[in-house]
Amino acid sequence: MSEAPKLTFSGFTEIYYSFDANQPEYHVRPGFLYNHNRHNEFNLNLGFVKAAYHHKNVRANVALGAGTYMNANYATEPGVLKNVYEANAGVKLSKNQNLWMDAGIFSSHIGFESAVSTGSWTLTRSICAENSPYYESGLKFSYTSPNDKWLLSVLLLNGWQHIQRPDGNNTPAGGHQLRFKPSDKVTLNYSTFIGNEFADNVGRVRYFHNVYAILQLHKAIGITAGFDYGAQQVARGSDEYHNWYSPVFILKLTPFEKFSLIGRAEYYHDENGVIIQTGTPNGFQTYGYSATIDYEISENANWRLEGRAFESKDQIFILDGQPDRQNYFVTSSIAMSF
Repeated sequence: MSEAPKLTFSGFTEIYYSFDANQPEYHVRPGFLYNHNRHNEFNLNLGFVKAAYHHKNVRANVALGAGTYMNANYATEPGVLKNVYEANAGVKLSKNQNLWMDAGIFSSHIGFESAVSTGSWTLTRSICAENSPYYESGLKFSYTSPNDKWLLSVLLLNGWQHIQRPDGNNTPAGGHQLRFKPSDKVTLNYSTFIGNEFADNVGRVRYFHNVYAILQLHKAIGITAGFDYGAQQVARGSDEYHNWYSPVFILKLTPFEKFSLIGRAEYYHDENGVIIQTGTPNGFQTYGYSATIDYEISENANWRLEGRAFESKDQIFILDGQPDRQNYFVTSSIAMSF
């Protein structure tokens, strides 16, 4: 008996409120944040509806989204592409092996955090996640081992978080992902990106590495540790590079079945402003700390409350109209998948 086509529908929504102690005049939080980035208002961070199709050796996904996340991350995309959260189609390349080729718009192969907050331990995203791709477009080949312990993906991309390629840029970009999951308690991952984000006649090659480990030490104790490192040519053909890096450490404690406490410490160093431009002498060199309370309302809904602080080497924040080195804020959200 042949397999019947399977079409499923799903969705996600996250409503949030964030209060920034610096009280930005136009309700916009610092520019290196792309999630939960509106101050002192109830808003939609991300909401989408998704259709997924699977039949024998083919599959496809389409999801349309809205919210402040979409406004911030898709700002450079043209027209209706600003609302395409996901759109891809795939073909299975082997009868006996789990080898696929997918093309279109899909979630990034980089990092342990995504735009869907229920898939992340903390309410807000880490600085390294906010400043690396959330989505990408192109061609992806992926292989999963028969025991599901190994995943290998190789990608040909339109660039660093682009659907539409930048004007004047015809340079291919790409990367890979290698994930090892020996058990449900251990996940190890190494992902890369290489490409040029400028017009061909300006071309500066960017190299990026992302490694992380997720360890469930006990049913009540989990650890995530990650490290990003990037380097980009100072000029076309140059042997000199500007680099940036970001370590992050997250501890999750679950003393009760539906209640968790999560702490995060992080640092982001981008002295030359490759990713985050500040216009200050030392660029972006910022520590971050946060504490999150997570309560599972039901199997598909969470309420979270988080306090977070930034401390930077330079005065990159604004307080009472004057430059300041620190920023404090509180965010709460209700997220639901269906």
